[in-house]
Amino acid sequence: MVSIARKNLFEDIPRFLVAQAGIMFAVSLVTIQTGVFNGVIRSTTTLVEYSRADIWLASDKMVQLELTQPLIFDYVVRARKIDGVKRAEALLQGSARWNVQNGKLNVVKVYGFPPTGRLFVPGDIVKGNVKSLRKPYTAIIDKSNLKSLKAEKIGDTARIGSLPVEVVGLTQNTQSVVSSSFIFTSLETANAYANASVTTNVNCTWVGEELQCRNVYQKDADAKKRQSASEPPPKLSLNTPISYVLIQAEPGQNIPELKKRLEATFPETKAYTTPELSKKVRGFWQQSTGIGFILGLGAGVGVVVGVVIVGQILYSAVADHIKEFGTLKAMGASNRVIYGVIIEQALWMAILGYIPGMLLCWGLGAWTSATQGIVILITPLTAAGVFGITVLMCVGSALFAIQKVSKVDPAIVFKA
Repeated sequence: MVSIARKNLFEDIPRFLVAQAGIMFAVSLVTIQTGVFNGVIRSTTTLVEYSRADIWLASDKMVQLELTQPLIFDYVVRARKIDGVKRAEALLQGSARWNVQNGKLNVVKVYGFPPTGRLFVPGDIVKGNVKSLRKPYTAIIDKSNLKSLKAEKIGDTARIGSLPVEVVGLTQNTQSVVSSSFIFTSLETANAYANASVTTNVNCTWVGEELQCRNVYQKDADAKKRQSASEPPPKLSLNTPISYVLIQAEPGQNIPELKKRLEATFPETKAYTTPELSKKVRGFWQQSTGIGFILGLGAGVGVVVGVVIVGQILYSAVADHIKEFGTLKAMGASNRVIYGVIIEQALWMAILGYIPGMLLCWGLGAWTSATQGIVILITPLTAAGVFGITVLMCVGSALFAIQKVSKVDPAIVFKA
């Protein structure tokens, strides 16, 4: 029976290729949509999972990593005195405007942390090092943002608000797909960038009978005093706003008990372990946004297209060989045996369409990661799941053909 399935499959090469193209399309679309979704969700928690903190202390009103109420630096100082805390460090995040020489603006997400600290890790640094951030008004950026920030190499400069910034390092695979460009710097520099305001005024003049207006950007007076890189930004005071307190527990410390002590000490806060915070952030993007629905809809379209194409091809193949199936019935073959031939043909189509489709997705994922900074995350579970969907799609399509065979009269063999 194997020879019959293979014979029917490869007898008409053009039809076979059309079927495989349909399966490859379905496999590729489902895999890429799922991979993009996995990559997007993972990118939102990269910074959390890179950290070496046991506990993240945050506002109890935190929604996700980039949407939270501020704490104050005093919490860091006081946290260091709590029983069971080995180390406490501040993490400050804020938004700013990156301005290059041609005047184009980009919104950036600034992450400030102590360069001599141990708990926050700005990803996989491929050029430069964290110690360089001890120099005022310096930053590390992700390789994927070089083009958008108009930076080409280490040493390039720009301005954030009204203050200078020099690129001193590069990371890779740290950028969140759903966020503005990340830049990493020291706590003091991040605080200065967050408060480096640029005021705008609209100047309008009459030119003949036409009123012409333009925006005029002005630096604030304090920023002018600090814009020299030789003058470091001011130290953080106890009342300086920060975003999170990263905690390292003493060895052997009971983490749930330490979380309770932290929350009791600091009102209106909530303590998360790193896995808990990662889960909360992932949950927000999975459940509170339309990302999953949109990508899932695209994957569903791929499956429907695959079912239609494979079903039509198998139905046509059975119709072309209807006398052969009638002969098998006349020879005493049961319906189960005949159905097995069709299902086996469907399985061969699934395997031969899945392999090149998956290879195409892996190649595309490597290309997008290297050139666009977009991760198409194809996990072993994703690959296995897509294979299962492909098999079900092809076997399900075979049911249309089986219906035709089930009605075959063995006497058809003797008809002209």
